[in-house]
Amino acid sequence: MRLLLVEDEPDLAEVVRRGLEEEGYAVDISLDGEDGAWRATTMDYDIAVLDIMLPGVNGLEILRRMREAGRHAPVLLLTARDTVADRVLGLDLGADDYLVKPFAFSELTARLRALLRRGAKGSGGTLRHNDLEMDPARHVVTRAGRHVDLTAKEFQFLEVLIREPERVHTRTELIERVYDDEFDAMSNIVDVFVSRLRRKLNRCAGVKLLATVRGVGYRLAGGDHA
Repeated sequence: MRLLLVEDEPDLAEVVRRGLEEEGYAVDISLDGEDGAWRATTMDYDIAVLDIMLPGVNGLEILRRMREAGRHAPVLLLTARDTVADRVLGLDLGADDYLVKPFAFSELTARLRALLRRGAKGSGGTLRHNDLEMDPARHVVTRAGRHVDLTAKEFQFLEVLIREPERVHTRTELIERVYDDEFDAMSNIVDVFVSRLRRKLNRCAGVKLLATVRGVGYRLAGGDHA
């Protein structure tokens, strides 16, 4: 799950990043509004956390540009002022939730989970491909009715593939969706995760689901998808 955090307080941003990475998120940080707006409008994120009070381009302007650019990832706004006017303006611009500073990290993660569950329900809830089923909200994967035990990163790799099973996903694309932007795109980590996923998925059924497109990347194979 890839998350954008736009927060101009470096210490707070770093604490939140470390905590979210422990929860399984891949976190990109922007410390100013201009960079945050560029990332939010040009890169794919599963969810964004935007501080409203930023120098220059503020969080509400970033949100406005996101929605105008057709980026519909859930957005949680951070604000130091819990005023009705701020909330109304943010919601009118397309925000999904608010959190007032200072906040407890446990509340932040709970709100993020709620937004992601809401998004999963809106996109049909359980994802299916052949005999493979994934419930992103409950973090559950089954194949042929049998539970598949995946790590957080394995789950994220598989989720990218199952959401667009007909597409061939390049290694760079997969790394960008699962890791932060400082990760080495030339690493063989994708091949390692695909190998692990193959072993785990093949234990449950005979049909191989992960196909390698030589010289390009990976996609799901082996049956219908929904």
